[in-house]
Amino acid sequence: MPAARITVRDNGPLRIEGDFEIVDQNGNAFGLGGRIAISLCRCGHSQNKPFCDGSHKREGFQCEVAAFELAPAVPKPASA
Repeated sequence: MPAARITVRDNGPLRIEGDFEIVDQNGNAFGLGGRIAISLCRCGHSQNKPFCDGSHKREGFQCEVAAFELAPAVPKPASA
């Protein structure tokens, strides 16, 4: 299976395909039922968060995205 690929869809969700796992903030894995592709909500209106339920269409969510380069990461200072 290929490594995970995340596609940011214009006016829609984040589409994840490939070999991936989705966990909550405590590290507990979501049961994905064997899926190798899933969409995550970006609009905040899904009734099935973090997964997309198509609410972005009904709510008129708009956000077009084109790939760009991030600035280099800034190292975090060491803790004392």
